[in-house]
Amino acid sequence: MTILVTPATLTVDNFIDGAWVGSTERFDVRDPGRRDDVIARVAVADQAQVDRAVEAAHKALKPWGAISIDDRAAAVLRAADLIEEEAEKGIEGLAGVVVRETGMLPVEIIMELRGAAYAARDNVEAAKVALEPVIVEDKTSIVRIEHRPIGVVAAIVPWNAPIVLLIRKFAPALVAGDTLVIKTPPTAPVGVAILMEKLAGLFPQGVINVVHGGAETGAALSAHPKVRLISFTGGGAAAKQIMKTAADTLKNVQFELGGNDAAIVLDDVDMDKTIPTLIAGAFHRSGQFCFAIKRLYVHERIYDAFFEKLAAQIDAFRVGHPLDPRTTFGPINNPGQLAFLKSLVEKTRAAGGELIELGHKVDPESWDEGNYMLPVLVKKPAGDFDIVTCEQFGPVLPVMSYKSEDEVVALANGTEYGLGSSIWTSDFERGVALARRLEAGMTYINKNAQSRLGRRHMPFGGIKQSGIGTENSELGLAEFTEIHAMNFHKV
Repeated sequence: MTILVTPATLTVDNFIDGAWVGSTERFDVRDPGRRDDVIARVAVADQAQVDRAVEAAHKALKPWGAISIDDRAAAVLRAADLIEEEAEKGIEGLAGVVVRETGMLPVEIIMELRGAAYAARDNVEAAKVALEPVIVEDKTSIVRIEHRPIGVVAAIVPWNAPIVLLIRKFAPALVAGDTLVIKTPPTAPVGVAILMEKLAGLFPQGVINVVHGGAETGAALSAHPKVRLISFTGGGAAAKQIMKTAADTLKNVQFELGGNDAAIVLDDVDMDKTIPTLIAGAFHRSGQFCFAIKRLYVHERIYDAFFEKLAAQIDAFRVGHPLDPRTTFGPINNPGQLAFLKSLVEKTRAAGGELIELGHKVDPESWDEGNYMLPVLVKKPAGDFDIVTCEQFGPVLPVMSYKSEDEVVALANGTEYGLGSSIWTSDFERGVALARRLEAGMTYINKNAQSRLGRRHMPFGGIKQSGIGTENSELGLAEFTEIHAMNFHKV
């Protein structure tokens, strides 16, 4: 067995108006791979502290918004450089903390930090277009349309990729001239708090504030009259509660929610090229990301051979603690999500589903000390099984067969979700034609991920129950602004 060193438990406070602020109430953040290890004791923000954070952000709003766009952009670019420096430190830096609180592999967190730096820079580039005034003139008048800061933004982020998902809110908000109150995820708040305190020094006091806690802290932010936009990434049930609370003060909302993303494998694929990439699209971060492949449809003509190759490659995963060098597949982030996944597997088994458990345990003797689960394939489940109709958010993948494109389009679209989708084919035109028929905010072809070009220019968001609004690109940045239109009449 590889012995992993447990660092000392951290004490993490709220970060309000440039200072750490403690609380009498605290909660434990535990290592998902070794639940007995407490990573940090974190202060819960009460109503008074949420009020202080919002007031600090509100006080900083006008001075920060009055700074030129170029100067705001320069500060965000300096933040990107600092994040990239953290990525270069590897697990000796911030990445090591985030690995231990999320349960993700070191390579995944280092990639996340680099992706966060890209996101910051991309939003600066987007601002050059999105924040540029539009001027239209004829003989009688001039119309000028400007974007100005929307105000105090409540940024509420999830545990699965807390750094990059925060920076996708942080960067557009700050370059647009907004100020921030960030609510961290209860099971992974530490890395966010540490990083934000580092970055806060690049900005005027009060521009960046961080509060911790659960639903009550989120509700206090959602209800606060001086918060003008709630940018939330997470689950649909929480989003509905936020929306109800936000309605009292007619706040703007931006929701990036869950999905039940379908992947469609056409009968012309090169299996040897497709399967490794498809596995990454389903099982990266142990399947714990919003646009993971959650339903796989394979043409019946190639189904048996495809399933056999798919299972063989997934079986190579080694499931264990992310800091163990033998591990290639980490734990589930928290016990609640693990219990949900196990119940989903048991329901499927009880309903007669054919389940294939794959992969290998790195340390079988310490398996029960963490939130561990082997990846599971479900062979040809019925379309009404919960495993097919819900968002698993974990390493459980149903694999169905289909006969025709019309049939698979109906199956893929027959859900309340509409985040992402993917098509796998050797025929570009065929893939694009099929993509246009899918009800989703995003469709990837031959990879379930954004390219570098896609991260810069592709709006990220869903339709139906998968979200309101978008992130990324000029369209996403514009959501952090309000429009001011002027009409000058010529004399």
